[in-house]
Amino acid sequence: MNWTLPWAAALLLAACSPALNWRSVPLDGAALTATLPCKPDHATRTVEMAGAPVELVMAGCEADNATFAISFAALPDPASADTALAHWRAAVLARLEPATVLSEQPFTRPGTLPMPSAVRLVAQGRRADGTAVTVQGVWFARAVGPQVRLYHAVVYTDKPRPEVADALFTGLDLQ
Repeated sequence: MNWTLPWAAALLLAACSPALNWRSVPLDGAALTATLPCKPDHATRTVEMAGAPVELVMAGCEADNATFAISFAALPDPASADTALAHWRAAVLARLEPATVLSEQPFTRPGTLPMPSAVRLVAQGRRADGTAVTVQGVWFARAVGPQVRLYHAVVYTDKPRPEVADALFTGLDLQ
């Protein structure tokens, strides 16, 4: 018997609550549709990745005492993609001082590039105001034409909520 469908349905039901209204959200220019539990705000800013300025596009929202965010950037130099993902991960963890990584594993999806820095992790630390925070995030990359696009999806919560993070990460649909 194929357990994938019942497992996925159970996972989505576990992530459902009146405060989590999951919906498909296409991210302009990302070649990605995300499933988010709330209507996201969008922002764009220029950041440095792998030594070059890039436009970082973000979508995020808050629901049920959790913050959900998805970001992506097109990297002009495909050879620096793995390094850029590693730096991005380090920058997220640096905001959690002190950060404790509870688990980390490779993150692969059909259509993504196999890179050492493409990971899923769970970490705990403190926000800038000193309150405890758990970060459940993924970083990955894919080739789109001559560019490499880097992606990051994350859930910030007071305590680990793997069912909510699983719903976000399984809802990332590459196009």
